[in-house]
Amino acid sequence: MRHTPAPVGINTGDLTKRLRAERHGRAARQGWKSAARHWDGVTRAMNLALDTAAATPPALPEAAGRAARALTADEAVPQWSRDLPRGGMRRRPLPNADADVVYLPSCLNTMFAPADGGPGVMIAFARLAGRAGVRLHVPEGIGGLCCGTPWSSKGYADGHEVMAGRVRDTLLEATDGGRIPVVSDAASCTEGFSHLGLEVMGLEVTDAVAYTAAHLLPRLAVKRRLPTLALHPTCSSTRLGLDAAIDLIARAVADEVTVPQGWQCCAFAGDRGLLHPELTASATRAEAAGVLAGDFAAHASVNRTCELGMTRATGKPYHHLLELLDRATTP
Repeated sequence: MRHTPAPVGINTGDLTKRLRAERHGRAARQGWKSAARHWDGVTRAMNLALDTAAATPPALPEAAGRAARALTADEAVPQWSRDLPRGGMRRRPLPNADADVVYLPSCLNTMFAPADGGPGVMIAFARLAGRAGVRLHVPEGIGGLCCGTPWSSKGYADGHEVMAGRVRDTLLEATDGGRIPVVSDAASCTEGFSHLGLEVMGLEVTDAVAYTAAHLLPRLAVKRRLPTLALHPTCSSTRLGLDAAIDLIARAVADEVTVPQGWQCCAFAGDRGLLHPELTASATRAEAAGVLAGDFAAHASVNRTCELGMTRATGKPYHHLLELLDRATTP
């Protein structure tokens, strides 16, 4: 397993969350608790904001972001920049009484559009499952579900428990009490689900990369391969033990797979790259140099915000690895 020099992987991460929780006032706690109850609306509002910014001359939203941050605080208002994508696609239920898998597409799919020219992991995974003869069930209320990381990372315990309860209730019903496996399509979200206490109810969420490597890839025919691929594993994928699955899929789609010299945490960390872009710029400098020194046919990761961080650092479009597998197995 690769070493991940990321602060969230050591005890100071837990200390930071506790200190943040102690600083939150009642209004902030209630606001984030309300967000947990209305998460579908919150993510669609973010989607609309990104769409609006993308349709506006870039200087205007950039100036508005700087002004808002000057009036409040860097921790409260993200800084929009012209390298950010438009908003993504709303998650919708896909009822299937005979499903093989309960699929939980990440809310990152709603907030951020895929990289240029790609369908996004939500569509890619559904197409891969269809080609492999695997039936998916996306539960009712999917738009309001989340892994809980936005609350846990910021120290909002009440909101985190509201979301955890919603996820537990939904999955107990959708999986027939744990009989059907559950799959999530963003490594950080898969890790987030592991902190919701699902295991005591016989529930476990598997990452789409691991599920694909074990159950879909053997049933798929790779029809076209890339000559070279630059790969950015994430902190979450490494902690989840996904290295072998990532490597298996990457080598199925490319003749030569490279994790560039200088690879480490991209520091985008959910919204940190939006609140403090200088962190991502510093953290990715060495890896970006390794990427730009090579000549790669494609660039991939396994988490949308990490893809954004690496695209920002290199100027190269980073896609989810399953998007590349989808392209390689398209009839």
